[in-house]
Amino acid sequence: MTTKDCNSGVVPCHQDFDGNVQIFHENRWGNICDDEWDDREGEMVCKALGFPGLEKVTYSGVYGHARDRFWMDNLFCMGTEKNLTQCKFDGWGIHDCERDEAAGVVCRSHFSSSTPSPTLPPRDEPIITNKTVLKHAVEGKVKLRLQGGRSEFEGRVEVQLAGSEEWGLLCGDGWSLLEGMVVCRHLGYGYAQGALSTDFFGGNRSDIIISGMKCTGNEGKLEQCLHDDVGEVFCPDPSANGNIAGVTCVQKMADLVPDHMELARSARLEDKQLFFLQCAMEENCLATSSAEVEKSGYGWHLNTRRLMRFTARIFNQGDEAFRPFLPKQYWEWHACHMHYHSMEVFAHYDIIDSQGNRVAEGHKASFCLEDNNCLPDVEPVFKCANYGDQGISPGCTDTYAYNIDCQWVDITDLKPGTYTFKLAINPEFKVAEKTFDNNAASCEMIYGTQNVWIGNCTLGRP
Repeated sequence: MTTKDCNSGVVPCHQDFDGNVQIFHENRWGNICDDEWDDREGEMVCKALGFPGLEKVTYSGVYGHARDRFWMDNLFCMGTEKNLTQCKFDGWGIHDCERDEAAGVVCRSHFSSSTPSPTLPPRDEPIITNKTVLKHAVEGKVKLRLQGGRSEFEGRVEVQLAGSEEWGLLCGDGWSLLEGMVVCRHLGYGYAQGALSTDFFGGNRSDIIISGMKCTGNEGKLEQCLHDDVGEVFCPDPSANGNIAGVTCVQKMADLVPDHMELARSARLEDKQLFFLQCAMEENCLATSSAEVEKSGYGWHLNTRRLMRFTARIFNQGDEAFRPFLPKQYWEWHACHMHYHSMEVFAHYDIIDSQGNRVAEGHKASFCLEDNNCLPDVEPVFKCANYGDQGISPGCTDTYAYNIDCQWVDITDLKPGTYTFKLAINPEFKVAEKTFDNNAASCEMIYGTQNVWIGNCTLGRP
């Protein structure tokens, strides 16, 4: 057993008390799925991190969707174990969890700076960390350059650490647009259009010197991000594509923002029989309980669902068009709504209770993107009809009015009360934008027996 220096960036530095929980195994950080997650596991996490105890556990990726692998699923502790690895779970890396099922905790208070750091296990054993308590891991100034690209604005990312004359590469495992945004900003090259894990830009895997780079996307320099290891690092290459981090930078970029005023103004309730919702059922626009009703036999179509309808009006305030992630030839025709679906996921609609649990959800999956309304001096470009190009031009909005099919959340099973309603666009950060910090509208929602009110909205990150 050893005690490591907090500033090394290798072990947790107890400076915050809430977040998604990660565990270190086989030289890699990974998440814990929220299946079976409860106070017993949360208490062990807080105690292991040096906090006095647990305030509450959180579910459904309250502190952000999981960006890494899941190491543990169906974790069950009796409360007598010394650490989580002694509890029952499905096995390392075995899970059936989605990215929005990350388990989290809120511990009772900050770890006191006067309290000595807890003793930690060797690096080849699991240790626990809260995603908000890691120090910036790369100390000192880091020099960056792009190599192997078709222009100076793209290529593999090469780094030169403080005190070294050698250039090295970054592991592409977990590399995303968030890290790419920081690289382009650090270099003064604008915005990241793409973040790639590939050997397309050349480079030798033996030159990889940093793994597990993690950024929020808002950092000004790469040294302000987190990482796993420096030096001789473990960098998996499951697809044999080289797994070397690279970026493509551009000077102009889209920037989507939801119109939360229109969202609040348009919210309303509608009760509708399943007979009129069969198309919506085909596209999974209803709560899962509707499928059970359908199996109930004769008369199922007369069952009534309660829908909370609202208008989703998305404005592109950037200086470049927002285009779908998939090329046009991969779009899917949906006969139900009679148009091509261009994105797998464009928007999430979640209703969250006071405990942080998601109690109802909706989505706008692969729906059509077009210029519905534009500023006076802007001509619309994108139109869904006749297999037209899809996207949102700068200065234009894509508007799905409250009366359009599937533009709702099925709240049939929801009890009246006060909740948080969250509309998140581009929630998986698949399409590049200037910033993701204005992609979600979080609002207070008061649901009565005959009406619904939405207001007090704020913009933030999905």
